[in-house]
Amino acid sequence: MAEIDPVTLAVLAGRMEQIADEMDATLFRSAFNPIIAEAHDASHGIYDAETGETLVQGKSGLPIFVGVMAFAVKAVIEKFARHGDVTEGDVFIFNDAHIGGTHLSDMRLVQPVFRDGQLFCYLASVGHWHDVGGAVPGNYNPSATEVFQEAFVLPPVRLYRAGELQQDVVDILLRNSRMPVSAQGDLNGQINALGLGVRRLDALIDEYGAETIDAALKALTERAGRLMAAEIEGLPDGRWEAEDFLDNDGISPEALAIRVALEVRADRLTLDFTGSAPACQGPVNIALPTSIACCYVAIKHIFPALPANAGVMRQIDIRVPEGSLLAADFPAPTGGYTETILRMIDVIFSAAAQAIPERVVANAYGTINALSIAGRRSDGRRWVMFSFYGGGHGGSLESDGLNHGNAPISTATIPPAEILEAAYPVIFRQWALRPDSAGAGMHRGGLGAIYEIEVMEEMGAQAFLFGERGRFAPKGVAGGGEGALNHFSYQTDDGWAEPPLVSKMVGIALRQGQRVRLETPGGGGYGPPGRRAPEAVARDVALGFINEDAATESYGDAWKGARA
Repeated sequence: MAEIDPVTLAVLAGRMEQIADEMDATLFRSAFNPIIAEAHDASHGIYDAETGETLVQGKSGLPIFVGVMAFAVKAVIEKFARHGDVTEGDVFIFNDAHIGGTHLSDMRLVQPVFRDGQLFCYLASVGHWHDVGGAVPGNYNPSATEVFQEAFVLPPVRLYRAGELQQDVVDILLRNSRMPVSAQGDLNGQINALGLGVRRLDALIDEYGAETIDAALKALTERAGRLMAAEIEGLPDGRWEAEDFLDNDGISPEALAIRVALEVRADRLTLDFTGSAPACQGPVNIALPTSIACCYVAIKHIFPALPANAGVMRQIDIRVPEGSLLAADFPAPTGGYTETILRMIDVIFSAAAQAIPERVVANAYGTINALSIAGRRSDGRRWVMFSFYGGGHGGSLESDGLNHGNAPISTATIPPAEILEAAYPVIFRQWALRPDSAGAGMHRGGLGAIYEIEVMEEMGAQAFLFGERGRFAPKGVAGGGEGALNHFSYQTDDGWAEPPLVSKMVGIALRQGQRVRLETPGGGGYGPPGRRAPEAVARDVALGFINEDAATESYGDAWKGARA
């Protein structure tokens, strides 16, 4: 391997990250569906030719994809490359979550990059498509008991063979979507993003040479491992445990435990999830690749200076029990993976807070509240509005939590009301911060939100909710209080109603003029509430973030001092 000096390495690291950033931007600007175009639920990166490990990822892509896309590339390697069945101009496509992670809505494209006839690396693109078949529009089906009820399952196949589009594959994909025009647009955007990545990488190799670029990629991985080892060495040795729960699996009302033991020994860190609930009937199961990727996201939050590179994970041992809901086998449903990995991150934070509270934030709101509203327009055209919704983030040593942020598994944004109202026959009657939702603390949690959505289409609609945190509130750390519980309700001819399973429901019939209402959780608080500055309590009361009775109950002397 060629030697590479630190300055050149830094320059090449920036150049390669820029390639991934440009791929992200290309898809965001060309995708048809708002979940990619507005919310940025997608990612691109550069991956190792032999192992599939993540080498570089764009800054705008979802962090959860850093780990899972490595498994997507590995799936292509295992099925095709190890038998020499990969040629220049090939592009592979699939959505199978059990081998590629996350859920079936995330369509993965993987392209080998050749140089002088030799496989040099892989580029990959993943994006959340609007609809991929299944029983529920938008694919978040809380009553699914197998993947076939969630979406169309596509194993790794060739989309392009030596540069020639396989139109039969495209035809199958589009025929299995309620929104084929959207799917076609998103597919074209991903293809174009990969094409741009190949051109940019070719130009970089032309400028520096393949040997130098290859050396830089290997050096970045080694450097990531050394940085992680140094971070772990700075922690106290010990073992800390935490436990939290999912409301239910959408089928049975029983709560599902997620447990972790975080252990530090010298320069190695272990995350052991022994004791977590077994695989369940409903779609809060996740595949092993998703669990491993989730651990990376949590670690990246605790050590934000670490790069998006697989070398980070070489210092971490992850133990996930076989047969658990964190390592479910095909065809267990995985559509609600977001809810489960959010709880995994929560327990990792809660365990880490016992050892290094200064590095950890309290639990965020802990659910994306995947809400689909779908129907037909008066002219017969289908419409499917799928979106996710924000809530409060946890407080930290330095500050209050963010009000109305997005989930900590992503850098995605919440689609604006104006975009959703322009695209679908709905109107947001309320989009506001939720008072009294933040966990109390020296630094309180962020506030959740209230969304009230009215159906305007005369043909009516159906709504489907896949949420969490309806029974178990986001936890504070270092003595902070809990955030408010999630609350969902919907209008019927007999008044407002609530789901029997609190946070999940299918087939909610809505007539024109009827509404659904989401009141999302706030984040947990950080530190004892009695240590909150009186002027901060007074400001929260003045702004309507908390009422006076709640301020008296939560903050006691601090609120009395503010009124004095």
